[in-house]
Amino acid sequence: MKKLVRSAALALIAAAVATPVLAQGQVNIICSVQAEWCNLMATVFTRTTGTKVNMTAKGSGEALAQINAEKANPKTDIWFGGTGDPHLQAAEQGLTLEYKSSQLSQLHPWAQKQAADAGFRTVGVYLGPLGFGYNKEMLAKKKAPAPAGWADLLRPEYKGDIQMANPASSGTAYTMIATLVQLMGEEKAFAFMKSLHPSISTYTRSGTAPIKAAARGETMVSISFVHDVATEALAGFPVVGVYPSEGTGAEIGSMSIVKGSPNAEAAKRFYEWALTPGGQQFGLAANQFQLPSNKNVPKDARMADPSKIKLINYDYAKYGSSAERRRLIARWEREILNQGR
Repeated sequence: MKKLVRSAALALIAAAVATPVLAQGQVNIICSVQAEWCNLMATVFTRTTGTKVNMTAKGSGEALAQINAEKANPKTDIWFGGTGDPHLQAAEQGLTLEYKSSQLSQLHPWAQKQAADAGFRTVGVYLGPLGFGYNKEMLAKKKAPAPAGWADLLRPEYKGDIQMANPASSGTAYTMIATLVQLMGEEKAFAFMKSLHPSISTYTRSGTAPIKAAARGETMVSISFVHDVATEALAGFPVVGVYPSEGTGAEIGSMSIVKGSPNAEAAKRFYEWALTPGGQQFGLAANQFQLPSNKNVPKDARMADPSKIKLINYDYAKYGSSAERRRLIARWEREILNQGR
């Protein structure tokens, strides 16, 4: 499969570059999506524009921390990908540049709203609904039913055999908390998470770790973005993704230009390119199945179809604010993580 991805990428590069391209400066990017995706984007952008790309892979939390630490002397130009909440926080803190892309009208409404909510200091680049992954072989051995909704996670068959990430380090897990609060109301959501706590074997640092554990038979059920389940299934693991029947939220993976970036013009060129249909094809080329924000990108059957999922009206502005995130995570740590088993 990796050979096929590389072959497809090389074909794209060959088709895009008919003649040598003169050097056009450089752009420094923090990339918060899967490494293969980051590398494909960097390679094709460099080959087609002549702009050197210095790409660094970091999770969303680490990316926000670095950009904040560098605010007096920015070294990063673009922050690409990762859950949208930290991008909204960066916008709120004045760390990112207000910029209205010429591509905005070509984007899905949820991507345009993400930009508007941030005062055009970020923009949506993909959508990833939250749900579950389960190992069907482990369920069969235990003769346990497959989970269909949030309430099913409390079934006794799953006790001690569910993994989710820690919301202090993972955007995936914070999206779960914010989703449950909006779906159930805050008090009922925290009561649900207290009831769920005995069934959680591990709170992982990374949002993708639970589905990787389920794929490899280390846990039966994961709370995950469903596109990550599809990636593990494509790799041959016996996992199935589920969108909760009661309703669910979704991440809006985002992109931001760092305020005061050292290569502002190159950053804007990359930003515009990354919102085009051509610039948004590399997630799928890297076997990642988030829904691209440009309406003109060809769809794959493994991508989420929002019309077939019960998505809540997620308030990204409220739950992406620094104060609300801190408050909910602090409550989770106090009432859930530190409660007696």
